[in-house]
Amino acid sequence: MTVAPPAKARWLPSQWPADAAGRKNLALLVQLRWLAIAGQLVTILAVHYGMGIGLPVAPMLLVAGMAMLMNGLSFHALRKRTDVSHAELFLSLLFDVLLLTAQLYLSGGATNPFISLYLLQVALGAVLLDRWSIWGIVFVSALCAGLLGLHYRPLDLNGPLEGHLFDLHIIGTWICFSMIAVLLVLFVAPVTRNLQAREAYLASLRQQAAEEEHIVRMGLLASGAAHELGTPLAQLAVVLGDWRHMPEITEHPALVEEVAEMQSAVLRCKAIVTGILLSSGEARGEAPAVTNVRDFIDGIAAEWRRANPGMPLRCDFGPHDYPRIIADPVIRQAVGNLLDNAREAGATYIDLLVGRDSASLNIAVRDNGSGFSEAMLDDFGKPYRSSKGKEGHGLGLFLVVNVVRKLGGSVSASNGADGGALILLRLPLDTVALEEEGDKNDG
Repeated sequence: MTVAPPAKARWLPSQWPADAAGRKNLALLVQLRWLAIAGQLVTILAVHYGMGIGLPVAPMLLVAGMAMLMNGLSFHALRKRTDVSHAELFLSLLFDVLLLTAQLYLSGGATNPFISLYLLQVALGAVLLDRWSIWGIVFVSALCAGLLGLHYRPLDLNGPLEGHLFDLHIIGTWICFSMIAVLLVLFVAPVTRNLQAREAYLASLRQQAAEEEHIVRMGLLASGAAHELGTPLAQLAVVLGDWRHMPEITEHPALVEEVAEMQSAVLRCKAIVTGILLSSGEARGEAPAVTNVRDFIDGIAAEWRRANPGMPLRCDFGPHDYPRIIADPVIRQAVGNLLDNAREAGATYIDLLVGRDSASLNIAVRDNGSGFSEAMLDDFGKPYRSSKGKEGHGLGLFLVVNVVRKLGGSVSASNGADGGALILLRLPLDTVALEEEGDKNDG
């Protein structure tokens, strides 16, 4: 079987998209510049040849060619880069301001209604740049606009258009206003979404860092407790061994049975302590073993059944070829935590489902317990969020999520159609597997 992500599952992503907001915003500026180049070419040809207004076509086409060259360089940079800095965005906008100034200088200066396009550059700067860079764009734009009122090449109006400069200015102002409005809607909205996505990504990183700091504190506490518990557990084991041979005990079968049960409990406690130390890297001489998936899962199930007699646990392996894996103790503990949570949620049976796809090993725990509330699904994986309603509970799923995330995987949770809960672990094969395609005889 293939364990697929359940419908409407709450996913905890292990990775976020690599493309940064700066790179996406520069790509939008490149698109905007292409539109500007196309608009310039159409306007130059229409005004010069269609309306008969004399323009210095060669210099204006040269400026448009410089914009095309800049776009080519920007596109080449985007193919090789995963992030773009504020300084690069500032220089890109500054380049556009200077090119606009050159075109306006050649076509009437401040009398050209398209001088309002400076406002588009300022608006883009206000959205894209930091505080001082924004004011830099404002200063340069205002300076260029002011200079264009003093120095420019006047428009050459001849024939029927002579004396109608104001009428042409009104028409051009309307066209310019419409262009600015459309371009702001087309480009500022996506830029804003990019910035919002970046802020959400940074908030996720901050949350992840806080959770990992919490995990470190818990790990130090658990490691210290394990060290301290080792000595009294060893003493208890010695005392119980002595008791078992005392005549006062051996003459009473009931006491012998109780002492045997206490010895089993002490051995289980020692095994838990050893597992904690092994997970923290402090156990010596016990490297994680290499095994196959079936033996690894069957071992987890057998150990859990011994600790929870009377609770049905069924293992179901999909008909796949599984690679050999490293039996990492943290994965064993993560699956054990999920089984414990299912039992505590009131389940009368539990299914442990195993499958794989081309990229991941999928382990799911399904039960017929009370399932998750909507609030629990929304807060899935956060510390101290528990459906048991008890103080201090909810760390089990929190630990599972962080363990799997550290391995590069993801966790999802959902409710079954007929009740109960389903939690799916997706572990990347390139992390847990010894080889991508292992021995074919262990599945």
